[in-house]
Amino acid sequence: MVTVQYNPFIPEVHADPYPLYHRLREENPVHWSELLEAWVLTRYDDVVAVLKDKRFSANRRQARNRFVQQAAAMQEQGGPLTGAATMLSSDPPEHTRLRGLVSKAFTVRAIDAMRPHIQEIVDELLDAVQERGRMDIIQDLAYPLPVIVIAEMLGVPPERRDTFKRWSDDLVATLGGPLVAPEVQERARRSAQEMADYFRSVIEERRREPKEDLLSALLAAEERGEVLSEEELLATCILLLAAGNETTTNLIGNGVLALLRNPDQLERLRADPSLTESAVEEFLRYDGPVQATGRVAMEDIEIDGTVVQEGQVAMCMLAAADRDPAQFPDPDRLDVPRQDNRHVAFGFGIHFCLGAPLARVEAQIAFPALLRRMPDLRLATDQVEWGGTFILRGLKKLPVEFDT
Repeated sequence: MVTVQYNPFIPEVHADPYPLYHRLREENPVHWSELLEAWVLTRYDDVVAVLKDKRFSANRRQARNRFVQQAAAMQEQGGPLTGAATMLSSDPPEHTRLRGLVSKAFTVRAIDAMRPHIQEIVDELLDAVQERGRMDIIQDLAYPLPVIVIAEMLGVPPERRDTFKRWSDDLVATLGGPLVAPEVQERARRSAQEMADYFRSVIEERRREPKEDLLSALLAAEERGEVLSEEELLATCILLLAAGNETTTNLIGNGVLALLRNPDQLERLRADPSLTESAVEEFLRYDGPVQATGRVAMEDIEIDGTVVQEGQVAMCMLAAADRDPAQFPDPDRLDVPRQDNRHVAFGFGIHFCLGAPLARVEAQIAFPALLRRMPDLRLATDQVEWGGTFILRGLKKLPVEFDT
């Protein structure tokens, strides 16, 4: 009997990975992937256990596989996140220091204060397409919204937003694993360098003349007398840019598609906007924008009778965990009022996504506005095209029609 293996590069798996996730959970929940040179974990309990286990490191540079070698080569050439550590790729005490400094400028209270302005941005974007009777959810709403918000937070002028998005797209394209084409890597390297040059000049301006933006707040942040070095500040800005728009774009796009494919749930949410918060959590669980995250074993560790050796990578399949029937009743059903929805779409443990409050607020504002203003919202295509990588899941386009 052939044991099922995880291969995210098969077109039908890229289009819909969930049937394979189910088979993996049932037949091969902890298995070694020769393709990825990593252990692939698909059960909720295993994923959560690894993400909260201090013996697994977020510093991928300590791993022994092609992903790490490729990333190291890119960084030697001035790669995407420069040579500095980020919250995403460090462990305590370094992670504690970096997150503590950045979180001072990225609080839930600060994000909540942005709600009226985010509502204005959503309304302006929908105003632009209201009379057409059609729109592309991605290009007209899901893409520009988070770009505008994070660019404003970082003090980027409106005329630079498209450049910001290009930089972000180029960096995110390198998450495809060991099969990333050399030209994609080179494009990411150039964009990272351009971004670093841009931020260096802005940092100098903010040092001389602080403003009411996130970059000025990061420069001012202090914790026990420590500040972010310039390289750490650059790496943090680049991380916030890439993580702050691609994932929210995919949350909104994937969520709208899920509603359109489940019209009973769409009507339920339209009729009762008070379900918005639970609906956004359900979109995150049902078809999350981040499919997987990796950890490196710092010693030999046993998982369900299998030993993950020191230096090996454990790929925690977040999206598979979020469809685990052992954790979520009827997991393949979209259920906008679902309760006790302890999904792992934002990760788990000390690396839980710092930007989760912002992503949630943007989605909580976008969905009610869209359903309220676009009556009889419906798909304008029989075939949707998925972009992204096996790490980030999102649509290239999502054309819809509605009554005017």
